[in-house]
Amino acid sequence: MRIVIDATRCIGCGICLESCPYNAIELQDEKAVINDNCQLCKACLEVCPEGAIISESDTTDAKEDTDLQSYKGIWVFAEQRDGFVASVSYELLGEGRKLAKQLNTELSAVLFGSSESEAMELIRWGADKVYWCDDPIFKTFNDEPYKEQLVNLVRQYKPEIILCGATPIGRSFIPRVAARLRTGLTADCTALEIDKETGNLIQIRPAFGGNIMASILCPNHRPQMATVRPRVMKRGVYDANRSGEIIKIIPTGLSSRTKVLESQKEPSHCKVNLQEAEIIVSGGRGLGNAKGFEIIEELASLLGGSVGASRAAVDEGWIKYSHQVGQTGKTVCPKIYIACGISGAVQHLVGMSSSDIIIAINKNPDAPIFNVANYGIVGDLYEILPILIRKIKECR
Repeated sequence: MRIVIDATRCIGCGICLESCPYNAIELQDEKAVINDNCQLCKACLEVCPEGAIISESDTTDAKEDTDLQSYKGIWVFAEQRDGFVASVSYELLGEGRKLAKQLNTELSAVLFGSSESEAMELIRWGADKVYWCDDPIFKTFNDEPYKEQLVNLVRQYKPEIILCGATPIGRSFIPRVAARLRTGLTADCTALEIDKETGNLIQIRPAFGGNIMASILCPNHRPQMATVRPRVMKRGVYDANRSGEIIKIIPTGLSSRTKVLESQKEPSHCKVNLQEAEIIVSGGRGLGNAKGFEIIEELASLLGGSVGASRAAVDEGWIKYSHQVGQTGKTVCPKIYIACGISGAVQHLVGMSSSDIIIAINKNPDAPIFNVANYGIVGDLYEILPILIRKIKECR
């Protein structure tokens, strides 16, 4: 079902604009048009004095939805920044390879606005095919051309599953793609699995404030779409000799109502990007006060690592938000994660449980953090950390 406007009846009076709570109606060339904000609430149907707004079945999309067997393969949207493929794309290729093996299907990547050499890197990281388009319109991210081109490719090649990073770019335009294709989208997934009986994608993500983990299915529509946070999945195996097919895409008919005039990067005040750090020492409410982060910073400095924090510590104002690890902060995957005075709420565990080695220090022996820790120390962090710091200094 969709809402359409009969241009032959529309007189451009603008009455319908105020009726829409989602700002989904706008005037173009003195005619009302429906944009991508439409939520099918039908609030506009009765207000048009000319009867130009109509609700009708979208027969094309309905036909595509019922023909599920024609959709094959897994796609990873490979995000690029300044011409280089973002790290999360390689992580998704690693996960996509596992899913493709279970479904016995191809793994492909979609790359806009980057070079052919970057497309080859995607193949070396596991893609069988890369749908590559280096048209200048994609150099700087803009929702509309990105959305239109990806929708066109999906309708032409019909992938069964599409994965994308839950980054500012992915969160901006992937929902628009799902809406245009009339399919479902699960955001911020922390795990992906294949239902062995049906072959459907099981999309797992925190729900109800992180208190439960929900398993979400999209059994009646294709493609199945999910976004995944950076550093949740692990990269696959890099093979410099791996070969694959690069399919060059020539875009046609793309347009945009907006134009990016300039992009400015926000200056970072962190010495090391948490998502790239190999060692992270994090502090939580158990520190007791902001001064407690001094010993956390000392240990992190000795180890060549970065300082993280739980949401509780950030909410107390003890440290800046840029250090927050968890569902509402950064998702990290370091080689070593040391949690000091952090009880281990689900929201925090979502952001760091993929770490290679987790070391927990907490006075409460029943703290949930010990359930995911490789090594646990029950005790006062203000007694344990000075001993640890002294031993590290002695070894130097």
